[in-house]
Order: sequence, then structure tokens, then C-alpha cells
Amino acid sequence: MNMARKKILWQLYLPYLLIIILTIVALTWYALWAHKNFYIQQMAAGLKIRATLLEKPLAAFLLSGNMAAVDSLCKEAGHRTATRYTVVLPDGTVVGDTEEEPARMEKHHTRQEISEALKGKTGFATRYSNTRQVTLMYLAMPLYQDNHFLAVIRTSIPLTSIEESLSSTRTRMALGGLVIAILAAGLCLIVARRITRPLELLKAGADRFSLGYLERKLPVPDTVEIGRLAEAMNDMAAQLDQRIKTITRQRTEQEAILLSMAEGVLAVDSDERIININKTAAGFFKVDPEAVVKRILHEVIRIPSLQQLVGRIFTEQHTIEAPLVLPDKFPRYLQATGSILHDVDGRAIGAVVVLNDITRLRELENIRRDFVANVSHELRTPVTSIQGFVETLQDGALENHEDARRFLDIIARHADRLNAIIEDLLSLSRIEQAPETAFFSENICDTIKNALQVCEASARAKNITLQIENDRQIIFKFNPTLVEQALVNLLDNAIKYSKEDDVVIIKVESDTTELRLSVEDHGIGIPEEHQTRIFERFYRVDKSRSRQLGGTGLGLAIVKHIAMAHGGRVSVISRPGEGSLFTLHFPLK
Repeated sequence: MNMARKKILWQLYLPYLLIIILTIVALTWYALWAHKNFYIQQMAAGLKIRATLLEKPLAAFLLSGNMAAVDSLCKEAGHRTATRYTVVLPDGTVVGDTEEEPARMEKHHTRQEISEALKGKTGFATRYSNTRQVTLMYLAMPLYQDNHFLAVIRTSIPLTSIEESLSSTRTRMALGGLVIAILAAGLCLIVARRITRPLELLKAGADRFSLGYLERKLPVPDTVEIGRLAEAMNDMAAQLDQRIKTITRQRTEQEAILLSMAEGVLAVDSDERIININKTAAGFFKVDPEAVVKRILHEVIRIPSLQQLVGRIFTEQHTIEAPLVLPDKFPRYLQATGSILHDVDGRAIGAVVVLNDITRLRELENIRRDFVANVSHELRTPVTSIQGFVETLQDGALENHEDARRFLDIIARHADRLNAIIEDLLSLSRIEQAPETAFFSENICDTIKNALQVCEASARAKNITLQIENDRQIIFKFNPTLVEQALVNLLDNAIKYSKEDDVVIIKVESDTTELRLSVEDHGIGIPEEHQTRIFERFYRVDKSRSRQLGGTGLGLAIVKHIAMAHGGRVSVISRPGEGSLFTLHFPLK
């Protein structure tokens, strides 16, 4: 059970104030007691002196047996000194009294003070008198004459004066004590605040430290102990600040590294709860990196192969590599490398998995495989034909000059096809491998006219008209040779796949961001399912028709790489039976 906490100010102030009040009360009580005792002693001494003054006359009267003179002396002396005198014989008989007639008074030998005096001592007593309704002080002493005990002389006075004096003194001391208590309370408060103020400042400083403001130092008080505490807290804050900055810097660097990594990083604890996942890995699995932290792996990433990999890491306790396939419309292929995650003491606390996206490598491998297969296929056909006709000629066809001539023409055509394929492959290789392409500021219309001149003969053969729209002077940086080659390839395809007496149009358009060169025909068009692949090497929509028209299957691939060499791209819009529109997009630098 938590006890209610109190401020140290009140824990210091209230006990100090209580101690001071108790001290004042004790001192006041003692002073009043001492004052009263002093008054009583003084009165007792006075009573004794008064009794002593009557010793000789009383002794003379008692020896002569003149008891009336004894009583008269008591009354006269008592009235003169405001003191009550009483003379008592050894048997207790009162023979003289200031206020009463002795004959009517009872024996007094039982009175405390008289009993003491009868024993030869000075008796002393205070008691309330029912007769006079006041408290009286009594002093009794034995009266001797030549060692002969004669009587007891008792003197008494009321204590009213003492009470009045004590009451006045008590009032003054109470007021003085109250004033002293008030002053002491204020002084205690000042002292307590002086003690607690540095502690409050330390507490406020500690609160700032807890909020992370560690740069501002605590003031060091003059008090040795609190000053040492403040210095220790300042040293602690400086060390914490340094360590926090180091941890923050390391964490920032780690987060920056994880964020900038092309590889995905996924870390889980021993319960397979995600403790860290970088942006790349979150992108692979299409999850929010902040939302999945501390959640169980199989709840947020439902890929069995990944869960099996993590399970194997915990079971086999060594580095494991395995491929992962992310199911989607277009699957992604990952290469996962997992190992045990250790803390600073070397204890296994989880597992970490590094994910490399090898989808592009898979695609490139497929492209390479298809390229090799396509090149082999494209080269095999003319080589096989050349080899077959050469063998035919070797087997005797040379004797028939007409057949020999026809066979040689076929061999020449296939050799030309082989040469065209090789030239296109070399051209494509040069474009891909050139680190930098030389650009020149020239008029694009001049390059377009050069391309039209190259294609004019093949267009005339099919009575196709070549037109230029928006023929205007546009100067920008480009490589005239490569752009001319791209336009020639596009025009050549447009002419090949257009009907006779048709029109092929070249459009020139530009805005603030790019220049667009378009080649539009009204030929057979391209089905939509083929449009994403027509820029691949050796890809043909209609292979038999392409070969009949003499294409190598590399023209559009060359166009694509020429556009990329200029930082641009190529696009196509086509509908079967309506024609195609190929556009080269060049950024204006």
C-alpha cells in the first residue's frame, strides 16, 4: 500500500516547529514553577522571621503563665503585620490566635506543620482554609527557653499575592512565548525553505532531465552535501546526454542504412514477433512497417515458405539460403538469406532475414535464354538453307547451270539475311555498350528528311506517300545518326505493313518538357496482347509474314535503345486493321 507522500518542506518545518513549541512550553512551565517556588521560599523565610521576632516576649509570657498576654500579643502583632499568629502548647491547646478566641478553638496538635514543630522541627504546609475561603501558607517552629520546650509558634498568610503575581507572570510569559513561537515559526519556515529550495531546484532539474533536456546544468548550492548531489546529477546528465546522442546517432545511422538498402531486412524475436522491418521488405510484403512491429510473423505475412525458412533458422542454428516467390499478378522472386540474431552478450534472441529481389535477374536470364534461342533459330534457318544448297551443288547441281544459278541466288539472299542480322546485332550492341552518346544541337527536320530519303525507294515501290506534319525548325541536342536510324526502322516497318497506295505520316510535336517524333501508318495494326513485347529482340507478331518481308526482328529493339540512349522512351498505339502510331519521346534538356 502506497503511503501519501509529503513535501520535504513540511517534513522539516512541522517537526522543528513542534520541537520549538514544546521547548517554549517546557521552559515556561519550568519558569512558572521556579517563580512560584521562589515566592513560596521567600514567604516562608518571611514567616520564620516574623515568628522569631515574637520568641522572647512570648517566652516571657508563657513562663509567667500569662496566657491572656500571649493572645493579646498575637492579635496585636497579627494586625500590625497582616499575619496570623497562633501559639499552641505542647499538648495541642491553642493559647493565642490573631483571628479567633483560643478558648473556642480545638486542639491543633494534629495539624501537619504543628506536628512537625512538636518534633522539634520547623513545620511547613499550605492548605485551603474553609473558614477564610482562601489558601493559606503555614509555618510552625518550636519555642525553647533554656532548652525547655515551651510552645509552638505558627505564622500564616494567604497565598493570594502569590497567585496574583503568578497570574500576571503567567500572562506575560504566555504572551512572550506566543511571540517567540510566531517568530520561531517564521524563522523555521525561512530555514526550512533555505534547506528545501535547493532540493526543489534539483527536483525541477531532474524533471527537465527526465524530459530529455540534458544540456541545461543544475545550479550548485553552497551547502556541501546538496552541492555534491547537484554536481553528481550534472555529471550523470552529461553522461546520459552523451550516451543518448551516441545511441540516437547509431540508431539514425542504422535506420538510414536500412532505409536506403535495396535489400529487404526482416528481424524477429524468439517468439517470431517482428522487431524490425525496413521499408524495402515492407514493400515486398505490402505491409505498413510501423503497424506490424511486435506482431507475430504469420499473422501479417502469410507466406508459408518464409515461415518455414524462419523455423529452419531456429532449428538448424546456422545461415540458410532459400528462394521465395511472392504470389501476385506478376510474381516477384526473392533470394532469402537468414541467420540467428544475437545480442551484445552473444545470446540468441531471434532471427534476421535479408531479402534480395532477383526478379529482374530472372527476367534478364529469361531474356538471355530467349535471345540465345532466338539468335540460334534466326541463324539456323539461313545457315541450314545455305548448307543444304551448297551440298546440292556439290552433289552435281553445278552441271545444270540454270539450277546452279537459282541455288546461288538463294544462297546469296540467305547470306544477305545473315549479314543483316549480324549488322543489327552489332548496332544494338554498340548502342547498349556506348558509355556516352555524342549529342549535337541541330535541326531535327534535317534528320527527318534524311530518313525519308533513305526510305523513299521502298515507299515508291508500293506507291506509298511519305508526309511530314508540323514541319518547323526545332533545334535540340541529339545524335543525328542514331535518331535517323530509329526513324528509318520505324518508316521501314510502316511501309512493310501498309497497303499499296497508302500514306505514312511523320509528326513533329513539342512542349516545354519533351519532343515527340511520331510515325503513323494505316496498315494491319498490332493486337493488344503483343504490344508490350514488340520491343524485345527477335519478337515477332506474325513470324511467317515477318520473314517474308525480310525483317530481322531487331528493328524495334534498336529503336527502343536509341530512345533510351537519349534519356527518352518509345510508345505505341495500335489497333488491328486500323494501323499503328509509334512515338519517340525525347526530353528537352
